[in-house]
Amino acid sequence: MNVQEILAHVDHTLLKQESTWEDIRKIVDDGVKYKTASVCIPSSFVKQAAEYAKGGVKICTVIGFPNGYSTTAAKCFEAADAVRNGADEVDMVINVGWLKDGRYEDLLNEINEIKKSCYGKLLKVIVETCLLTEEEKVKITEIVSASDADYIKTSTGFSTGGATFDDVKLFAEHVSNGTKIKAAGGISSIEDAEKFLSLGAERLGTSRIVKIVKSEGLI
Repeated sequence: MNVQEILAHVDHTLLKQESTWEDIRKIVDDGVKYKTASVCIPSSFVKQAAEYAKGGVKICTVIGFPNGYSTTAAKCFEAADAVRNGADEVDMVINVGWLKDGRYEDLLNEINEIKKSCYGKLLKVIVETCLLTEEEKVKITEIVSASDADYIKTSTGFSTGGATFDDVKLFAEHVSNGTKIKAAGGISSIEDAEKFLSLGAERLGTSRIVKIVKSEGLI
């Protein structure tokens, strides 16, 4: 797999609290130049970024981020607001406590309500694998697969760990109904990116791959 093929799977990400418009603008410029799958940015910059990008790259944002324990109504509002502002893709965080409490129906219903609020745009479901047991990882994979969401995503990158090869492999073994996989958090080399893709990830949430390509002049 060549570098451009890898970049086509990358959600080029900047979600730091201190991010300025100048920082976001550079991310958008890089997304356009290197033909990434999307740029993933804070919701407060979506409208400005969408107007600036003019369709040159898809705009992704996050809701219920990074903790996931806001109410379903709040998450739905965030998702609808993001789409109205020009978001093409929405990455939501589940309520991890609900999963640990066995509130599986509530999780499924929340995902589906948020998907409705995306008005046909892509929805990725962040499950924060670093906080889950093996059994919980399997269960949430089944729940996301049964939902109307488009992707299951490993991590926010703001908790105790990010994507692992084992977690992506586990997802790939248990997803169904066309659900795709996004690995995110800590992807720091071209080699790792390629391996995640080979294990079944369709998207990679990372800030580092474009930086590597730029610094090493790979394109």
